[in-house]
Amino acid sequence: MKKFQAGHFRQQFQYKSFQPTQINREWTLDNMELLQLLGQADREMGRLDMYSDYIPNIDLFIRMNVVKEATQSSRIEGTQTNMDEVLRAKEDVALDKRDDWEEVQNYIVAMNKSIARLKNLPISARLIKETHETLMRGVRGKEKMPGQFRASQNWIGGASIADAVFIPPAHTEIEELMSDLEKFMHNDRHYFPELLKIALVHYQFETIHPFLDGNGRVGRLMITLYLVSKGILKKPVLYLSDFFERNRMHYYDNLMRVRQHNDLHQWFKFFLVGVIETAKNGIATFDNILKLQKTVDAQLETLGSRAAKAQKVLRELYQRPVIDAARVGIVAKVSSASAYKLVADLEHFGILKEITGGLRGRLYRFDSYVSLFR
Repeated sequence: MKKFQAGHFRQQFQYKSFQPTQINREWTLDNMELLQLLGQADREMGRLDMYSDYIPNIDLFIRMNVVKEATQSSRIEGTQTNMDEVLRAKEDVALDKRDDWEEVQNYIVAMNKSIARLKNLPISARLIKETHETLMRGVRGKEKMPGQFRASQNWIGGASIADAVFIPPAHTEIEELMSDLEKFMHNDRHYFPELLKIALVHYQFETIHPFLDGNGRVGRLMITLYLVSKGILKKPVLYLSDFFERNRMHYYDNLMRVRQHNDLHQWFKFFLVGVIETAKNGIATFDNILKLQKTVDAQLETLGSRAAKAQKVLRELYQRPVIDAARVGIVAKVSSASAYKLVADLEHFGILKEITGGLRGRLYRFDSYVSLFR
C-alpha cells in the first residue's frame, strides 16, 4: 500500500483522462491503525449479521433497509425524493416528484433483482450490466446505453469536459479495466481482507466510471452485493449510502485523494468508519424493531376476535408502512366496513397515523416503525 500508485494521466485530444492502475495483484496491509479499524468493523459486522438468524421474518424489515438505501443513494445523485414519498404509490406522489420517485423505485428493483441473481450468477461484469439496465429503465438517462459500458468519453463535475473535476479513462480501456476488477473480486490466491477488498473495488469502479450515467448508484449497490456474495452477510442488511450522503463531501474528497495523492489509507479509514457506524446503527434499529414488535403485539391481543386480522395488516405494514383502507381490506380479507374498523383500531393504538389530511383518498403510516429508519 505504501508504494501504491493510483494511475497516470493520458493525453486524449484536448484533454487528459486518468488511467487507473490495475488492482488484481497481491496486496500487503501493514498499517496498525487500519488493522484496528478493520478488527472493529469485522466485530460490528458479525453482530449485525447475527440478526439474520435471530429475528423471525427478517426479510420483512430488509425491504425498509433497501428503501432507505435507495433513497439516500439517489439523493447523493441529486434526487429530492424522501422516504415518505418513496413509500407511497405513484399516483399518490406529486407530479413534479414522480421522476425522482421512479429513479428510487428502479434502485429498489435493481437491488432486489441483483441479490436474487446471486443464486445462479456470481458478482461480475455481466451482473453489473444487468443491474445498470434495471436501474436506468424508463428514467432520466434511459437513452445513455443502459446495461452497456460506454462507447464515448464521460467526465465528473463541470459544465463540460473543458472544466471537468475528473475525467475517467477512455472508453477503449473499460473492458480491460473491468476484467481486471472482476478478477480481483474473485482472486483467492492472494489474501486481502474482504472489507478492504470491496472498499478498493468501489474506489476503482468509480474511477473507471464505466457507464454514461448511474455509476454512483451502481457502485454503492455493489458493496452490499459483494458482501452477500462472499457470505460475509447472510442477508443484505448493511447499506452505506446513508453514511456517504451525510458525509458527501468527505466521500467525494477521499475518492479524489486516492487519485491525486495515491492515498488509499485515508479512503480505507473513511470506508471502515462508515462500516462501523452503519453496522452499529443497523443493530440499534433491529433492537428497536424487536421492542416495537413486542409493544404492538401486546396491543393487538386486546382486540379479541379481530386480533388475527390486525396481525395480517401489521405484517403488511412491516414491509409497506404506508397503506389505505382498501389495502387493509385486501390484506385482512374483510369487507370495506370491517377494514375501516381495523384502521380505527390501529389509529387508536397509535400504530397508524393519517398523513394526507383529506376526507378522501386517505393514507395511513406506521409512524413509529418508519421513524426507526430515519
